[in-house]
Amino acid sequence: MIVLRKRLLIWLIKAYAKRWGKNIIIYFGIGLFIFFIINMALSYSVTRLPFIEKETIGMVGPYTTDDLPQEILSEISKGLTKTRRDGTILPDIAQKWKISPNGKVYAFLLKKNLYFSDGSNLTSDNINYGFSGVSIIRPDKYTIVFNLKDNYSPFLTTVTRPIFKKGFVGVGEYKVKKVKLNGNFVESIELYSEKNHKVLVYQLFYPTFSSLKTAFSLGEVSKITNLPDINFKNITFNLFKNAKVEKKVNYNKLVTLFFNTKDSSLSSKALREGLWYTMPDNFSQGERNPSPLSSYSYANQEGLNTYQQDLEHAKLLIDKSETATASGKIILTIDTLPKYELTAKTISDIWKKLNIDTKIRVVNEIPSSFQVFLGEFNLSSDPDQYALWHSSAINNITHYDNKRIDKLLEDGRKEPDIEKRKIIYSDFQKYIFADPPAAFLFFPYYYEVSKK
Repeated sequence: MIVLRKRLLIWLIKAYAKRWGKNIIIYFGIGLFIFFIINMALSYSVTRLPFIEKETIGMVGPYTTDDLPQEILSEISKGLTKTRRDGTILPDIAQKWKISPNGKVYAFLLKKNLYFSDGSNLTSDNINYGFSGVSIIRPDKYTIVFNLKDNYSPFLTTVTRPIFKKGFVGVGEYKVKKVKLNGNFVESIELYSEKNHKVLVYQLFYPTFSSLKTAFSLGEVSKITNLPDINFKNITFNLFKNAKVEKKVNYNKLVTLFFNTKDSSLSSKALREGLWYTMPDNFSQGERNPSPLSSYSYANQEGLNTYQQDLEHAKLLIDKSETATASGKIILTIDTLPKYELTAKTISDIWKKLNIDTKIRVVNEIPSSFQVFLGEFNLSSDPDQYALWHSSAINNITHYDNKRIDKLLEDGRKEPDIEKRKIIYSDFQKYIFADPPAAFLFFPYYYEVSKK
């Protein structure tokens, strides 16, 4: 019985092969051919796909959607204007502008071929700065006119701020793919550039530089920036085999030694001028800039390289101030931000040689009351510094009151002509050096550390 079944099975296979064998061979060959064609096509298309580069950048936060760092905003969109390093103004979203003879009306003609990341054309209706005390007219789709109540020559710098539609839709190289929130704070924001096929993920929730450095060492982020130092535990990032360290200069901040001009000792103009002359010609923590204006500013005509430390002249001025205590010593306390403690010690060592008893106190913010404060201020590309030194300004932490300086600051922010502004700010520097409310020190170094 088993033999018969075996013979029957063999006979059936032979009969099936005789009838369908050619078709089976043909279709098998066609299938094999199609398989190789598809495989080759997929291999080719994969090699033709753009390589997506991804970079995860860690930053110390916290930030909300209303105060994201300029570094991120400038990737997503652009302003009406932009500035060169020296502070001169260039077109950006606007192709040109006109200023009225009285300096109060600014008319901008927009570029017509700009599109938001959602594909919509940028028009004057999208310009939404929301300035107070400014009326706006939009004569047509590509013209916007700002009417200011008062003259304000830094206005062209003010409109460098990036333009957005709702939801961070901008006209920059990158568009926002995802925003992750933790309550009101931004935990991360992901950007994508179709042009460069690059993804930038900014992690913004690290509370301290120490936690940010740890995140880099654990591989949570591929890049960290704005570090005041590269120390990590008992070593430095320079010793990491897979780390690239770059030392840079932050030209947007100026480290400054602020004097409280209402202090019983520092109310002396001679003492403040003497202390100004004690400042070193170089600092280990930054690039020297002994002026309230950037050495690169078009308005800086004083020649900053002429400054030299002069301890003999400083001693004469300090002795002349007659602010010594009964013990024969001047006693001063320097409140310093933690990252500038090394600079505070350098200054303290110099002052002790001149019989000034100096104490250093580390603080995390501007103290409500101080004698000397070692901190920094944001340096605008425009030379206007009304908010820092004018006697009526809220942010005048030194309580500086100099009527000549007040007048120059008032004139400087009203004068639209660049050549005339150069003269005004040349005088501003000359008179502020003669009656210094502060000693201007350096642009701070910072570090970027990234994976190789």
